[in-house]
Amino acid sequence: MSRHDIVFIGTAILDSVIKGFDPEPVSAAGFTAESGSINAGGEAVNGSIAAAKLGMKSAILCFLGKDQAGDLIAGELARRGVDTGLIVRPEGHPTPVTTIFVAPDGNRRSITNSAHRYNFHPEQYADAFTDTEALVIGSLFRAPFNDPAVIKAVITAAREKGVLVFADTKLPNFVRLSLDDIADSLPLIDYITPNEDEARYYTGEEDPEKMADVFLSKGVRNVVIKLGARGCFFKNSERSIMIPAHSINTVDATGAGDNFMAGLVSELLRGSSVEDALRFANGCGAICATAVGTGTALRDRDQVLQMINKQV
Repeated sequence: MSRHDIVFIGTAILDSVIKGFDPEPVSAAGFTAESGSINAGGEAVNGSIAAAKLGMKSAILCFLGKDQAGDLIAGELARRGVDTGLIVRPEGHPTPVTTIFVAPDGNRRSITNSAHRYNFHPEQYADAFTDTEALVIGSLFRAPFNDPAVIKAVITAAREKGVLVFADTKLPNFVRLSLDDIADSLPLIDYITPNEDEARYYTGEEDPEKMADVFLSKGVRNVVIKLGARGCFFKNSERSIMIPAHSINTVDATGAGDNFMAGLVSELLRGSSVEDALRFANGCGAICATAVGTGTALRDRDQVLQMINKQV
């Protein structure tokens, strides 16, 4: 038996979420917004919390500073049932803080800063992320996975222990890599899950099937293109599947992709078919988007199953 079902590696961030920001100033130095909130965020945080809610033995390997923001994130993770024993908290580097502006349609824009360029080397902790059934790399192409050597070392260590490797992607910020830059790592990835914008950026294609074909040609085994309100598209060497989205009132799409990933991995580990796992993942992402905050709306697996059953 593995110690964990899923280990998530990636960023842990304190999110300051501003919804309904009005760009017209009300005074010389003042603006208004509909609401503001502070949330523990970052893809590894979002995914590990969602997986714990779905009944998985979930753990997170990430960096946190020894500061108030780090304490808040660590406390929230523990409260949600995530194993925090793998968190690395060195001296001298602050926890990243992101400001997120959420538009009325749920889309968002974020502001990062130099704290997001931390020098964290997850490959140094192979024992922490190989005692698990599945590993989720939540931020391929961003720190700490914007270094081809780090990517290769982590994925290789996981695959040598028989761990399933899932990789979500991000658009680059400080370091720009292409698929060719990590060509020797791509064949070791079991599932890759870019959203449409990310897939377009890395493949140069506009059609989801052609996007998937590029990743498959590089050796990735299974490709999921997340299409937002249109659902998701899956393809591997044997078949392709289009799963429509659930009809919801989108409030805040922040973290929807991370909840999607948690749902996909957890259902595959439970033995569900790829089609059923994708449908469940869509449900997780949809529920997340119905409230402000990445971990607000999703409660448990039964909630997702009820949503799916209502739309069948």
